[in-house]
Amino acid sequence: MAAKAFLRLLQFSDGLFPAGGYAHSFGLETCVQSGQIKSVEDVASFLRAYLEASAAPTDAVAALRARKAARANDLPFCLRLDEMLDALKPAAELREASRQMGRQTLRVLKELSADAFVASFAAKVESEATPCHHPVVFGIVAAVSGWPPHETASAFLYSTSAMIVGASLRLLPLGQLAGQRILWGAGALTASLSESVQSKTEEDVWSFTPELEIAAMRHESLDARLFRS
Repeated sequence: MAAKAFLRLLQFSDGLFPAGGYAHSFGLETCVQSGQIKSVEDVASFLRAYLEASAAPTDAVAALRARKAARANDLPFCLRLDEMLDALKPAAELREASRQMGRQTLRVLKELSADAFVASFAAKVESEATPCHHPVVFGIVAAVSGWPPHETASAFLYSTSAMIVGASLRLLPLGQLAGQRILWGAGALTASLSESVQSKTEEDVWSFTPELEIAAMRHESLDARLFRS
């Protein structure tokens, strides 16, 4: 990968990128308040479940398919993919989190890039013709920035992991070193999952995280909430 493309990859997958992910726990807050998650090991298990059964088989595949479609200037495919993701996220809070992050990422991308495909997709979003899910926008960023597919999937899954670990550090007295250990320990899994999604198509997309989805649904009824999901 060219240095310029690599730097853009770092920028869009960095924890400081203003996508709004810091405001979401993806159901983790409910699990902490219920006592299901108390330790470093519990957080690591939560992260593994989320990566294996949702982030990789659903979102990372969608990001790669969006990347390919954007490179081919296939806007209708990206719109269909966006609608498919909307249907695959039954928990309203998780669905809205993905939409919010997608719109925030697209807002930044529009300011930084004059790419015609970006403008076309943004016009559909502004007219409310498509929900604008984060994996689709991330894939479009990958296409216009020149990111290879393996690096695209790896960066998407790493940034997802960093968001969840960051949320865990605000919810539990774990400490920064523990957070880095969780991310370090998830490295091999992230690499394996990134490799496994390379040949997948939209027909291979799946997700099975009923407990996490129920936790997300219960989040709005918590007495006190630090996160939006």
